[in-house]
Parts: sequence; structure tokens; C-alpha cells
Amino acid sequence: MIDSHLLPRTDGYIDGQWVEADSGERLDVTNPATGEVIAQVPRMSAAETQRAIEAATRSLATPLRLEDRRRVLERIVTALQEHRSEIGRILTQEHGKPLAEAEAEVDYAAGFFRYCAANIDALQPRILDEKPRGLSWRVFYRPAGVVGLITPWNFPIGMIAKKLSAAIAADCASVIKPSSKTPLTMIALFRVLEDVGLPQGRVNLVMGPAGPISDCLCEHPAVRCVSFTGSTEVGRQLMEKCAPGLKRVTLELGGNAPFIVFADANLDHAADQLLANKFRGSGQTCVCANRILVHQDVADAFTEKVAERVARLSVGNGMEAGVDIGPLIDAKGFNKVRRHAEDALQQGARLVVGEIPDAAESDWGCFYPPTVIDGVRRDAIVGCEETFGPLVAITRFSSDDEALEMANDTEFGLAAYLFTADEARAERAIRSLHFAHVGHNTGSGPAPEAPFGGMLQSGFGREGGIEGLFEFVEPQTVPRG
Repeated sequence: MIDSHLLPRTDGYIDGQWVEADSGERLDVTNPATGEVIAQVPRMSAAETQRAIEAATRSLATPLRLEDRRRVLERIVTALQEHRSEIGRILTQEHGKPLAEAEAEVDYAAGFFRYCAANIDALQPRILDEKPRGLSWRVFYRPAGVVGLITPWNFPIGMIAKKLSAAIAADCASVIKPSSKTPLTMIALFRVLEDVGLPQGRVNLVMGPAGPISDCLCEHPAVRCVSFTGSTEVGRQLMEKCAPGLKRVTLELGGNAPFIVFADANLDHAADQLLANKFRGSGQTCVCANRILVHQDVADAFTEKVAERVARLSVGNGMEAGVDIGPLIDAKGFNKVRRHAEDALQQGARLVVGEIPDAAESDWGCFYPPTVIDGVRRDAIVGCEETFGPLVAITRFSSDDEALEMANDTEFGLAAYLFTADEARAERAIRSLHFAHVGHNTGSGPAPEAPFGGMLQSGFGREGGIEGLFEFVEPQTVPRG
């Protein structure tokens, strides 16, 4: 079992108290690198979720002034910095990503709380310069109320930071549901939150199977906003369940990111950026490059540069020194990557680096070898579905128009990347791409200072930036005579 001063108990947190499930049932949390059961957490359901919502509702009777909220956000930043190494160690053991990457995720999370603290004045009431009808008009930004925050397993602290920082800034009360695969990092965060000055019941943690908990969040009338990061399929279901209550829904959903390398691109730079982008979290991120589109004139050279770099990557337990890529989260994810690679090769693609491993039969030890395949047909499965693993699938194109048509040939619109030395070409391409995040000569994903979200089937709403600050507020307009 994991031993940590941030995890003296691994329970839920409702109304300022650490609590077990009503049933007494618990779920195993397994280290995906070793198969070791490192903790057990409560198997909660609708009853506990309802009590958490009630506690959150009561807490709204104790509003925090804007300056008090700023101080809370700043204290969270300080606490995350203080516990950076320990939170990173917990994260690595339940997720599998390398320790340095896990610690960087803690820094990333702290950035959202820091940004909200520094920019919370955007939520100050304002008086319109104009005086319609001879009246003075004031605009207030009121808290939306109780918000349900549902997060995935791939960024156990990064994803909640995006949501919770804005919710605290707005003075909302939260009921948080983490993935059952990676709940321990969230529990550690709640240990931090105990000492930052939030009113009792302002933040609540429920864990267990997604269905009963999310249903309660969607159906309870006191919950006014549900923010979810995960699959498009589940996002659609949540929208349907929230519709009767006319709840606001913020969704960051699936992706199928194109990574376009034009003939005039700096190939070494593009190759470096691809590796940094593609293999973060073992390729288990919704913004990582999924379809590598390379101009035919430079495809051989680019493939060789990528292959050289990929061949040097080390795969193993994220707690070990020198490891670049940890395990995939489970056998289902492993076998999906395998299926994508095998399908592309059967359709004529060439294996450049890596291998097609045997199918995984258990949910631990799923170390997929980083793989590069070239000559992938655009209609291969890997071009149509999000792979979510360490597979570089290279498809060639012959013109700018073909590249952009291929890039946009997806229902998703989360992230895209393009590399070119021609500014005019880049601007034309960016205008043409139906993706909300477009990296120009960079593989960088989102940052706390900038709004991030999706278009099309990748969802709507924004996290980060000034725009993200307004996701959990209701503007109230007051004309005065």
C-alpha cells in the first residue's frame, strides 16, 4: 500500500469531513506499472453525492469576498509548490507517467490557481460607460451556484485545477468526481484544500462508479453547471441528462489532432516538437498529435529524424530514473493502440520503429513500445479514431489544399499543429483549420494563461485565460434611476 503523509486516509470528503461510503464498500487502486494494489477508496453512489450537493448548497450562505477568494487561490499555489514532489510521487504510482512529468503536472495545476488569483479582478462589478435611457447600469458577476466537476484519469491534478480554480474564483461550491483509476492525487489535493480557508462544504469529493454519481449531479436541481472532461460519447449523454434542468454544461471532449509538416518546415525542430507532444503521458492526451501529415518531398527525411529520436526513448516504471514513457493505463488502451498499428500495416504501411506486441490480457504492465509507421492510408483506423497511445502514424500529402482537407476530415476540433517557414501559408492554414487550438511551429498544448476548449464534437466552453474565469458566473445587470 502507498505510504504518504498526504494520504493518512483515502476517503471521500463531504461537508468538511472525511467519510467512507454508506455501504462500506471500497475500490482497489492499482499501480499500472506493477499491478500492486496501492490503496482502496470508497465506492460511493447517489446518496453520498446528494449529501455533498446539500453541503455545497449550504456553504453558499457564506460567500467569500473577492479578496478572500484571491488569498485562497494564492494559498493553494503555495501548498502545491510545497507538496510538489509528494503529489508527483502519488500521481506516478496511480497513473504510470514518469515522475518528472508528474511533478511538471503539479506545476501546471498550480499555474491555473495562480492565474485566477492574479486576474480575479475581471470579476469585479463594473459600471457601463454608456447610460442607456438615462440610467446608470451596473453589471455583477454572481456565482452560478453548485457546480459538478467530473475529471478523467490522464491528468489527475491538471484537469481539476482548470475547473476548480475558476469555480473558486467565481465563489461557487463544488462537488468533484475523479476517475476511479486515479483518485489518490485528488485526495492529496483535498488534504491541501483543508487548510486554505474555504468555508465548510465549499468543496466536496465523491468517488465511485460514474453512472450513479454523474446522474445525481445532472438531475439534482441545486447543481447549476456540470463541467466534464472525457469522451465525446459520455459528453453527449451528460448533455441529455442535464437538458431537463436547463443546466449549463462545459465539455472538453475527444480529439484527433493533425500534425502538419509542410515542405519548407524546419524538420529537426518539427521532429523535436512531435516527440514532446506525442509521448507526453505515453500518448494518452486528447491534444497529442494523432495524424502526422507530412509533405511527400520531405517525408523520408522527416521520418528518419523522428525514427532516430523515438528509438532512443526508454520505456518502464515511471518511478525509475531515465524512463521516458510509462505504461498505458489498462489493457483496453493497450489493445486499441495495437489494433490501430496492425490495421495500418495490413493496409500497406511500413513499420519503421517498434513492433506489434502480443495483446495485453491484464490491466497492468501494459508497456507499449513507442512505434513509428510510415505510408499510412488516410482511411486507416488510426486516421479516424483517437489512438491514445505512443504510435506515430505518418501519412503523406502532395499539396497545401490536400493537407488541409485531410486535417479537417474529422468530426473533432480540439487541437492541431502546423510547421512551415512561410508566414502567409501558416495564416491561410490556421484560418482554414476547424480546431480551437492550433500550434504554429510548436507542439505546445494548453496553458493556464490562454483559453482552451473544443469545436465541433470536441465540445464547448473554455478553461484557462480570462475566458475561463467566466465559465462559472452568471452576469446580473442592474439599471438604476
